[in-house]
Amino acid sequence: MIKNKTLNIAIVGLGNIGLNLYEHLIKYKKTINEKTNINLEVRYVSAKSRFKKRRIKIPKKKWLKNCFKASKLKDIDIVVELIGGAEGAAKRLVFDSIKNKKHVVTANKALISKYGDQLATLAEQKKVSLEYEAAVAGGIPVIRILKEGLIGNKINKIYGILNGTSNYILSNMQKIKMDFETVLKKAQELGYAESNPKSDLNGEDVKSKIQILSSLAFNCFINKSKINVEGINNIDQTDIKNARILGYKIKHLGVAELENGKLIQGVYPCLVKKESHISNVNDVSNAIIIEGKPIGKFVMQGEGAGSGPTVSALVSDICLILRGNINLPFSASQANRKKITSLDLSNKIFSSYIRLDVLDKKGVLSSITKIMSKNQISVKRLIQNPFRGKKFASIIIISHKAKNCNLVKCINELGKKNFILGKPKFIRIEKI
Repeated sequence: MIKNKTLNIAIVGLGNIGLNLYEHLIKYKKTINEKTNINLEVRYVSAKSRFKKRRIKIPKKKWLKNCFKASKLKDIDIVVELIGGAEGAAKRLVFDSIKNKKHVVTANKALISKYGDQLATLAEQKKVSLEYEAAVAGGIPVIRILKEGLIGNKINKIYGILNGTSNYILSNMQKIKMDFETVLKKAQELGYAESNPKSDLNGEDVKSKIQILSSLAFNCFINKSKINVEGINNIDQTDIKNARILGYKIKHLGVAELENGKLIQGVYPCLVKKESHISNVNDVSNAIIIEGKPIGKFVMQGEGAGSGPTVSALVSDICLILRGNINLPFSASQANRKKITSLDLSNKIFSSYIRLDVLDKKGVLSSITKIMSKNQISVKRLIQNPFRGKKFASIIIISHKAKNCNLVKCINELGKKNFILGKPKFIRIEKI
């Protein structure tokens, strides 16, 4: 238990999140004191430049010129790392802070997914907290729920919409019927997408989050191998429209599950039935579904992007420490966490949506079905849309269930045929 009546905090990183956190802790200091019985002081802040124009003025005495001093100063109890990134200053600050017996709160999913196991070992040795609720799903307290609320459950699957930016783009392509680039620009203007949104769009952001959730859900070390990662960059209005006609919506999911004791993790766009709960999670909202025993199916939904949800999660972690709850970072001791064999998606069974833009000539359809048959894929539904006045057509196929490896092989083989125009589209169908 923490015995001091006053605990001092250092906030390192004063971007939008850091500034909002500082403002919140100052404004609601009395409320936090009443709820934790601890007097919290924001003792220091640090950022690249003290002289950058900010909407609020921070007293000069609170500034640390060298951010790494936060890890060493005796009058600091909690370090909040909001620098970002898995390497460089963020990595050094967090490792040094824990080594020097400082509690750490972070929103850095890249750091946790890459070095979480090492940091957890160190935190356990030093008897300090490493809290990272803000690293996954913004305002949804999924980390706390996995560590505490569902601690007695045998979880077999966890999946969901884990990136607010990609969900905003897909749901607004559906709603306002504009192309990918137009909707992305709108998201950037509204502050939902970064100026460089690469990690949001290519699936890397979701990959980090599903790795963290897998580790907590299945009590295993962070598994970094054999993760199929696909983004949303290739989704266009034609796919959105076709999905709608077929009774589906396109969502970008992170999925992790145990099959016969083996871990399968994937990040990919998929078609989900339009009447399903997850298909109606729109804009910057996230949704996470946990399946296990005895809980059954447990659904969480909330905003996953923006400073408000992130600050909410950061404050929750800070208050947890103020109350003296020094928890193990991954709920279990490092000695009790497991190594789990990881499998790729090769043998996993999916139905699929396949779109082929082809030359409209004799023998094309029979060639396509022949290649599919060779790869043990059968057609459940086929729609052929010829283009008026043009010598090509669009063929949409919904396949029966088949192994992922066969589907991928079939698509690659079709892509090499001279009657195929452009790159074939292949999107998995998830029955959730």
